[in-house]
Amino acid sequence: MVNYCYGDRVGSAREGRRWVHHHRVGRGEPLVLVHGVGSRWQVWEPLLPVLAESFDVIAVDLPGFGGSDPLPHTTVDDLTDALAAFLTEQGLDRPHLAGNSMGGLIALNLAARIRARSVTAYSPIGFWSSPGVWWCRRSLGMSKTLGLRLRPLLPAILGSAAGRTAFLGLIFGKPWAVGAGVALATARGGLDSPGFDPALASFPAARLRDGGRLEHIPVTIAWGDRDLLLTYASQSRRARDWLPHARHVTLPGSGHTPFYDDPRRCADLLLRQRTAAPAE
Repeated sequence: MVNYCYGDRVGSAREGRRWVHHHRVGRGEPLVLVHGVGSRWQVWEPLLPVLAESFDVIAVDLPGFGGSDPLPHTTVDDLTDALAAFLTEQGLDRPHLAGNSMGGLIALNLAARIRARSVTAYSPIGFWSSPGVWWCRRSLGMSKTLGLRLRPLLPAILGSAAGRTAFLGLIFGKPWAVGAGVALATARGGLDSPGFDPALASFPAARLRDGGRLEHIPVTIAWGDRDLLLTYASQSRRARDWLPHARHVTLPGSGHTPFYDDPRRCADLLLRQRTAAPAE
């Protein structure tokens, strides 16, 4: 069952006994946007006004995040399978796919299953070494623990540029410039996600399953050079080695989730994919 309202459409799709919540807006070729661990569809909001002019944009809440019900088991592979089922239910045969962080790997692995016309991944997980995955899990886990302890104080802390810089520097390249409301919603989204802990625990097993099958579609890997969570210098280099056929882009001044740091450049990458993809 899918419910929509006119214009900026907000929907929920029944998948078994679970609801997959999503936001849908625009007209054109379908583009599915996939957030990272502890996030939600709203992370894409800075890009939506531009993207909606050229795409039918479907920004999802993965199961266990945002407004979607959790899965019985939540690994990165489980979430990939759940999103594949959602695409089938929605009649989205080969949409354009884009994802950030965990969502970037999910998008790449779905594209490797021949489920996409193009794929764009912003700082995707899976291109790490053992120290890299340890740092990512430990950093995010400690951030959640600290956030839970300080939860009553978060509105005051994130109401200042200094507080946003201290708390959100792992995520945004320019956290001081993010609005207080966005900062608070971002923090609460991570704290309140039932899928956060099990998905994070599955990160050591998360990997690109069949990168060779991506050679036949446009692939863009974008990395902010201020990414402190999935370190830009080492992991973007590994992505270039593993996916030599892809277009690799550096986003100067952007962090791990670059959509508030440089929305225009992030949107332009997706618009370019639309024209680069072969016609159906």
